[in-house]
Amino acid sequence: MTAARIVGESLERIPWESRPTGSSDVVWRYTGNPVIRRDQIPSSNSIFNSAVVPFRNEFRGVFRCDDRRRYMQLHAGRSDDGITWVIEDERIRFRAPDGVEPQEWQYGYDPRVCWIEDRYIVTWCNGYAGWPTIGVGYTEDFGIFYQVENAFLPFNRNGVLFPRRIRDRYVMLSRPSDPGHTPFGEIFVSESPDLSHWGRHRLVMRPAYGWQATKIGAGPIPIETTEGWLLFYHGVLTSCNGFVYSMGAALLDLDRPEKVIARADTYLLHPRELYEQVGDVPNVVFPCAALTDASTGRIAIYYGAADTVTGLAFCHVDEVLQFIRDHNG
Repeated sequence: MTAARIVGESLERIPWESRPTGSSDVVWRYTGNPVIRRDQIPSSNSIFNSAVVPFRNEFRGVFRCDDRRRYMQLHAGRSDDGITWVIEDERIRFRAPDGVEPQEWQYGYDPRVCWIEDRYIVTWCNGYAGWPTIGVGYTEDFGIFYQVENAFLPFNRNGVLFPRRIRDRYVMLSRPSDPGHTPFGEIFVSESPDLSHWGRHRLVMRPAYGWQATKIGAGPIPIETTEGWLLFYHGVLTSCNGFVYSMGAALLDLDRPEKVIARADTYLLHPRELYEQVGDVPNVVFPCAALTDASTGRIAIYYGAADTVTGLAFCHVDEVLQFIRDHNG
């Protein structure tokens, strides 16, 4: 069988650290974790669940920074190497594309960012009428950000765009929810001709036994491979002490992403390190962004740890896809 490949561009400067000697883990952590501390800017209580992309010869991102009032905010950041980050202390203030004042800012969290056609599209959990839904915006330079219409009615979370049109439609994964700390959740996919009007909602995956028994939600922007869309996602188990968040992976059909080709029943990353187990919300590994190098098949994954700091992990695409096939439940 021909080795699976990432469809996309090379990223020679991808942040990277080799797998530890003697380790057989398919995904391994950066030894310098956390790469972003909770107090990295003067206003922050915590910085986690954030989005990172290549930008020219460096890296840019949109970061969830809960401030010291515990208000959920979005901040822009930049890095030369994808490891050492400078994050703006002032939150992003979205503009309206038509010059009219944008919607009133209530809160924003768990952003994702991807390049589609001619701009970077930002999605996030947006406070609208006091409830969570999926906000949509864009930027060309990570200096000025514009906000367009919300994608869905409340209640919804984990809005994750595919990085290109599929059958001439924009496509987004999401997790319909409720106004609280949702004790349920499935991944759905929706389509739009213009990023404003969304329909053709289809179920993709439901929770399953074990580490993902309570709820699931899409993680980083899906990665196009020669075998399908590689989706990293979070799964949640309800223990006697509360929720436990882990990272898993599935493979979706390239033309019909509601079709699951294979899905691993075993997690890839689970809260084991102290910074993942102890924090504002204990026992959380929440993947939210991934950088890929098509020339080597390397993937760097950014994840929120204990809803407090940001960690980095690494893997090879062919090993992840083989893991999904070997553990397809």
